Amino acid sequence: MSRKPPSTAATKALDALGVVYTPRPYDHDPATVDYGEEAARALGVPAQRVFKTLVAEVEGRGVVAVVPVSSMLDLKALAGSLGAKRAVMAAPEAAERRTGYVVGGISPFGQRSRLPLVLDESAAELPTILVSGGRRGFDLEVAPHDLLRATGGSTAPIATAR
Repeated sequence: MSRKPPSTAATKALDALGVVYTPRPYDHDPATVDYGEEAARALGVPAQRVFKTLVAEVEGRGVVAVVPVSSMLDLKALAGSLGAKRAVMAAPEAAERRTGYVVGGISPFGQRSRLPLVLDESAAELPTILVSGGRRGFDLEVAPHDLLRATGGSTAPIATAR
């Protein structure tokens, strides 16, 4: 079944920047809590290609970390990549308030407040990755270098095995 992909703050931001992306909608099960694994299954792609967007606090400021859903965020590595000693995960409410998206649908693009972004270096090995398009059940396929260009982000080894 073909359906029109939604227009979100993320797609509007990418369109405004002229970034090439492929919308990848899928049927989201509201009972699911592992949004990234659900996306990988539904879209038929390896979990290493689907990246989750997480919001952390590094020395009191919000930071976005983008890591494969097959991995976990290494908070110490994230802090170190930004020249800090310590990072903690942001509370879900704070992440939603800062980004303008709901948890499970936080996109690295088109956030309410543009936060510094760090993309795990494993993305550089892939021609494209999938990230949230700003809603649960909607991913965007984009080249890692375009993600970095659109967000002003950087790369670092911030993921660790589950």
